[in-house]
Amino acid sequence: MATSVLMRFSIADYVIFVLLLVLSSVIGLFYALSGGQQRTTQEFLLAGRSMTFVPVSLSLLATFQSAVAILGVPAEIYTFGTEYWFLGCSYFLGLLIPAHIFVPMFYRLGLTSTYEYLELRFNKATRLCGTLTFIFQMVIYMGVVLYTPALALNAVTGFDLWGAVLTMGLVCTLYTALGGLKAVIWTDVFQTLVMFSGQLAVIIIGAGQAGGIGEVWRIAKENGKIAGIDLNPDPFERHTFWTLSFGGVFMMLALYGVNQAQVQRYLSSRSEKQAILSCYVVFPCQQIVLAMGCLMGLVMYARYGENGPLQQGYVNASDQMVLYFVMDVLQHYPGLPGLFTACLFSGALSTISSAFNSLAAVTMTDLVKPHYPHMTEARATLISKSLALGYGLLCLGMAYIASLMGSVLQAALSIFGMVGGPLLGIFCLGMFFPMANSTGAISGLVAGLVMAFWIGIGNFVSRKAPLSFVNATTIHNVTTALATSTVATVNLTTVASSAGPTGLKKFYSLSYVWYSGHNAATVVIVGLLVSFLTGPMKGEDVNPSTVVPIMRYLLFFLPEQCKEKLSCGVRYQPANNEPSFQHSLVPTKESNGVISKVVTPAVEEKQQFGAQPSKEVAIEKEDQASVVLQETSL
Repeated sequence: MATSVLMRFSIADYVIFVLLLVLSSVIGLFYALSGGQQRTTQEFLLAGRSMTFVPVSLSLLATFQSAVAILGVPAEIYTFGTEYWFLGCSYFLGLLIPAHIFVPMFYRLGLTSTYEYLELRFNKATRLCGTLTFIFQMVIYMGVVLYTPALALNAVTGFDLWGAVLTMGLVCTLYTALGGLKAVIWTDVFQTLVMFSGQLAVIIIGAGQAGGIGEVWRIAKENGKIAGIDLNPDPFERHTFWTLSFGGVFMMLALYGVNQAQVQRYLSSRSEKQAILSCYVVFPCQQIVLAMGCLMGLVMYARYGENGPLQQGYVNASDQMVLYFVMDVLQHYPGLPGLFTACLFSGALSTISSAFNSLAAVTMTDLVKPHYPHMTEARATLISKSLALGYGLLCLGMAYIASLMGSVLQAALSIFGMVGGPLLGIFCLGMFFPMANSTGAISGLVAGLVMAFWIGIGNFVSRKAPLSFVNATTIHNVTTALATSTVATVNLTTVASSAGPTGLKKFYSLSYVWYSGHNAATVVIVGLLVSFLTGPMKGEDVNPSTVVPIMRYLLFFLPEQCKEKLSCGVRYQPANNEPSFQHSLVPTKESNGVISKVVTPAVEEKQQFGAQPSKEVAIEKEDQASVVLQETSL
């Protein structure tokens, strides 16, 4: 790229950008020195279960809206038009299902790590498989999320690449390791406001320069950028209404239903009602964020038409095009380019800090604590902080590796989406199919991962086409979560030939939006088959608090005898004989999935809110053959 097109920051831009980093650090230091001062793992990993739904929902949104999404969505709209907008239809079920199925179950079990559920439902081996899969997913993604915005900024403005990477990584590590989840959530709130402000400034000024929103819409419509509803049900079509609206639901479930980074926020809520409300509040916020990304893409098209910065050779990749557009539009407004850059890096900081904290939580809870059951609270907290710090430094190393990967970078991003579907599948297998056993769960997870990598890598190898970073993808869905997540994968497909692919190439051309649903279904089908072949789990041995009697509720009009058969032998004991997910008795169980004892509601409530359990429950905790999941266990 010619150096003549580089656009420089003004002093005001640098001031605004530095203020973002300083304020983020100050929030972390504040929570490190006030309140609970992060002296317990409950405080450090779950914010003392004290959060209300407003900051939790904004934090959920910030994690979802990474820097990759801010760069990717407008480029997608600019290149392909507004069809991607229909993804918003999937948000409804994608948040309603977690709010009423996943969140209540995880909250009532009093988990710290989502994968503790897998031990309660199956066994320790299943839990370990889930934990290691999640760590693999997040470690690879962290470096990419850190490196990508810094690379775009360097390419467009000449901003020092590794200076930006180191600054972001160290600031994020500082406030996450010192302030814990509470600092992460409140920093996310601040960064969400910065993201809204930056995008809104670009849309307003860019639309004004193009002659107003009406003119922007007219130009887009005349040039075929306003998409109609494509009702083609073909799952091999990259984007259709059905693909985005229904395939997108599985991507949302993988992020908002079972992803540790998001579930940890639900669990930090002061009550189950607050956790559920956070799902409802984040829904309109997501729609606004999606609309803003789409509008930015339309404004960009109104300014450049078909002859954009990428086509003119001003930038080398699609992900750099959005930042070039921003610098071009805002070049006469000192401070505003800095505001959008702060918006961009806010997305990166929120995603990475969530990854640090969630990785520290699962490593401590699933890998360290089981081997050192008598560890003191002070030592456990210190190790948790050290883990957050260690993952922060590892993130910097992964950013360096990402810089060396070149075209393999897209494959690394794809891994995030490939792993999300199988993880969703193993949780669905446990929650909705009481007959599934641990052998089936592990076999299903392995089969789902094999299928995911087979399709993703097979797609890439069979096409052998050079890929740009965004490649006109909906990279928005790779966040994470972040990711969730998002939660999907970078589209590794290229434009199909006029004859269309056949055979395996047709199979490899499955729309990336269906990856999560397809891979989750693989886990469930293989898991059930293996379970039946190896001996299905008996209903009376299944902990009723780990399965959802969904058929009993959907077919509530049937006689009680029929509903009992639908329960597959699971001994549900709903309060007052009314359909409810809240059971009057919540059994705990041995690590092999067999019920071992019953905890009364009073003890359960104490466990959920971090109170000390009674002496007999504490004694039960000491016995490593059984597992009582509660925050005081750390």
